Order: sequence, then structure tokens, then C-alpha cells
Amino acid sequence: MDTSSGGGACHVVAVPFPGRGHINPMMNLCKILTSRRPNQILITFVVTEEWLSFIGGDPKPDAVRFATIPNVIPPEREKAADFPRFYEAVMTEMEAPVEQLLDELDPPPTAIIGCVELWWPVALANRRNIPVAAFWTMSASFYSMLHHLDVFAQHRHLTLDKLGEQAENIPGISSAHLTDLRTVLRENDQRVLQLALECISKVPSANYLLLTTVQELEAETIDSLKGIFPFPVYPIGPAIPYMELGENHLLNTKNSHDYMNWLDSQPAESVLYISLGSFLSVSSAQMDEILEALNSSKIRYLWVARGEASRLKEKCGDKGLVVPWCDQLKVLSNASIGGFWSHCGWNSTLEAVFAGVPMLTFPLFLDQVPNSSQIVDEWKNGCKMEISELDGDVVVGKENIEEIVKRFMDLESQEGKKMRDRARELKVSCHGAIGEGGSSDGNLEAFIGDISRPLMH
Repeated sequence: MDTSSGGGACHVVAVPFPGRGHINPMMNLCKILTSRRPNQILITFVVTEEWLSFIGGDPKPDAVRFATIPNVIPPEREKAADFPRFYEAVMTEMEAPVEQLLDELDPPPTAIIGCVELWWPVALANRRNIPVAAFWTMSASFYSMLHHLDVFAQHRHLTLDKLGEQAENIPGISSAHLTDLRTVLRENDQRVLQLALECISKVPSANYLLLTTVQELEAETIDSLKGIFPFPVYPIGPAIPYMELGENHLLNTKNSHDYMNWLDSQPAESVLYISLGSFLSVSSAQMDEILEALNSSKIRYLWVARGEASRLKEKCGDKGLVVPWCDQLKVLSNASIGGFWSHCGWNSTLEAVFAGVPMLTFPLFLDQVPNSSQIVDEWKNGCKMEISELDGDVVVGKENIEEIVKRFMDLESQEGKKMRDRARELKVSCHGAIGEGGSSDGNLEAFIGDISRPLMH
């Protein structure tokens, strides 16, 4: 591709929210798009200097190039410790350097993909008369909840603190979802929720809405959203790194990592994989309770514990392995994995669905609560770790954990068999959607056609 002049290529500028749960799916989408039109799509992927230092060395197609903007707050600040301040800084400090970058790009951009969780890319694109796609990195169901909440709040002129009191019957939100929404309203920072709703309110001014989900997984919700917006709503499938697994993904898991060799030596469906999030996680005291329960349960486990890994490794029993990081999709696709204990982030949820692995849900933050309900009550490919405050730092005691993980990993129980059968059914649906002629495959082709069309006139 002639990147200096564009060579007639469609030049997409991708602007993710600067967090792993947004950057990873945006990059995966960019890889999917360029793989489908290797010589026709050029993508400029905009990251802060801090994020370039994290991901700049990762493999990517030549058609995806990085462009950097300054960090929005000092990189040494712990984002999770003051997330509301970080979120506000992202809203107010990123737009100007991105706009300046657009002036400097060669060739000029022909389309923009911006995270919904940034409120300014849609307006920025509209000012410049550039087609813009709003990119949503959570479930369609959670998007629908926030959309209807925002419409209700605006119509009734309600502030967030009043919404919880009057949210008995918000049009468009089912009673089951309303319960989760009340939990979200009650347990999350009001400033964060207010900013999230302001971002949601900008989407109607976009040209497209891209949903990182599968039509068949959330059909009713997606169809209702298609009826709301006058522009295309495309469920483009899971924005996870499934292309990197190769054609025979169940066999393509051997590599130099010790944890993969360890998994390969374990019996089929015998290992509980545990990962409780990369952003907000549980306390050290809670981790100790989990580890004691796992060791006494005698269940095999692989636990990604990030910063706590070296400490927990010393207490790990002979059935377990604790690591700071792993290639999650490859791990979930390994035949030895029998279950995934997850915080229910949307990317992790989609990876579990793709791999056909049942989930033990442990929601911690924002959309993870409705995701957990979707897994347990709607899809029925998982069960919930019930959380009840014990002493502030511990929300589930070791006796409860041991009992639940034993039941969850019992392959012979009726409950276990039904859950695993359902997980396999969802896997078939997911693979069908992204396969040739599937729903996600068709939506990706339609979106590429849409953003390429202006160049054909």
C-alpha cells in the first residue's frame, strides 16, 4: 500500500479510550478489518505515549500504524485509585491533540472509529464532515440499559441520585435488567456514571454503531437498537484475538510458555482458570481466602494474579499454578480447561463463549453485574459466586469458595453437564457468526463497504 499518498486506500483513524479493555478490542477490530482488505485499508491507531510504551512492540499488520498524543495525566498515577479523575481528564484533555493530529495525517482520514466511552470523537468527526463509527466495547444489553436510562433521565429532568428512586419502570428496560441497573447506580461512582451517560447521549450523532457482540447472543436487544437509530447498527462479533489462534485453534496452543506446557499435561476439563480483571481487582485478603480454598479443594487451577502472583506463588499447592500474565484466549482454548472463574468483563466473557468454557461469575464493577446475570440467567452457561460483605476486605469466605468451586468443576453432575452443553452450543453459534456467511462476517463486510464507498464516487 502506498501510505504516503493513500494509493486510493480507505484511511481509518481509530481512537480508543486509553484502557486495556478498550485498546485491545479496538486493535483486534483493526486487525480484522485490514486482514479483509490488506491493500485497501490503512489504519492510524491513536494512543497516548504511555500506551505506546506498553503495546508498541506487539505484532500488528503493516497497514496499522501508531500515532501518539501526550498522556492525559502523569503515567505514574494509579488509574484505578482515582478513576473518576482519570475519566474526566480523558474527556477534557485528549480532544485537542487528536484534532491537531488529524490536521497532520497524510493521507487525510476518510473515516473515524471512536470509543463510545469518549464523548468527543463523534462531534470532532461531524465538524470535519468525516464519517464516524461509535465503537462499543461492552454488551449490547448494557448499552441498551444506559441508552434508555439516559433518555428517561433527560425526559424527566432527573439527576443520577434521583434516578435510583424513580427507576421503577423505565421504558425499554426489563424488570430483570432493572435490578442490575439499580445495583450499577448504587455501587458505582456517580461522576463516572454521569460521564458514561453523557458519552451515550452523543451516539445518535454518529453514522454507525459497532457492537462487539454476536447477533445470535443478544438478538432481541440488537434488533431493538436497530429500530431506535436511523443509521446502521452492526454487531461485528467478538473483538478478541481469534485470528491469532490459527485455523485449528484447539491444537495451536503449544508454545514456549511454561503454563501452556503445564496445561497440556493435565486431564481434559480438569483445570479451573481464574482471572479477576486487569483494572479493578479483589483485595489481598480476599486473594488469600481464594488460595486457601483452592488448595483445600484439591482442584487443579491456573490463576492469573498479576501483581500478587509472586506472593501467592509461594503458598500455591501442588495442584495449582499462579502466573502474572497469560495469553488468555489460548489458555481458554486448551482442552484441559473445565471452567473460568471471571470478573465478567465483556472481553473475557466473549473469550469464554468463543472457547466454549462455562463461567463462574464474580462481578466487581459497572457492566460486570449485568454481564453476570446474562451468563447465569439468560445464556445459562455459568453460575454465580454469591458475594456477601464479611469484613470489608473479604466478600466471600474460604468455606463458601471451596464448596462452590467443587460444585462448579463437577463434570458428572446434572447441573455441570447442562452448563457445559450450553457453553458448547454458544461456541457453535459464535464460530458460525464469524465464519464465512455468518452474521458477524456479513456485518463486517457491510461496514467496510460503507466506509469505502465515498472513495468510489
